[in-house]
Amino acid sequence: MKTDIILCGVGGQGILSIATIIGEAAMKENLYIKQSEVHGMSQRGGDVQSNLRLSSDPIHSDLIALGSADVIISMEPMEALRYLPYLSKTGWIITSSTPYVNIPDYPAKDVLSADLEVLPNVISIDIEQLAKDNDIPRSANMILLGAAQKALGIEFSKLEDAVRRVFARKGEEVVNANVRALGIGREAQR
Repeated sequence: MKTDIILCGVGGQGILSIATIIGEAAMKENLYIKQSEVHGMSQRGGDVQSNLRLSSDPIHSDLIALGSADVIISMEPMEALRYLPYLSKTGWIITSSTPYVNIPDYPAKDVLSADLEVLPNVISIDIEQLAKDNDIPRSANMILLGAAQKALGIEFSKLEDAVRRVFARKGEEVVNANVRALGIGREAQR
């Protein structure tokens, strides 16, 4: 088993929380893990990207080569397209369909959607709206992770357990909201 994942988005969207949960779940599956993070401006609004490599065999580098990522998980569509050169021909993009417009010349939403629609393996969902509709606005990133579960090759129950462990210190209400969000994402991608 080998899965190379690029996680990307904008500071404050929860990309590093997704990486932590995937890493925690992978460790419980006895997988090797390598991670590299590029925070850019890690405060709200700056580019955030993380390479996360999982394997049943030892991993020698934490960086993902061009054309070899199995999955791109993106909290916003333009960031998904930014890392497209890293995606393998059979790789998956799982992205939020909601743009985070933080620059003056941000592309139009329909242009981004058209660019994504021509790709063979894309799941694009409005995680922000799903989070609002389900009264869990701070858990949009977990909805996206739930939608990515199948592409990651990690059992859903392992991700649920990882969410419980990672968010345990924040209390039962936060844990329950994030577990619920994970399930919403899983259902949204079907």
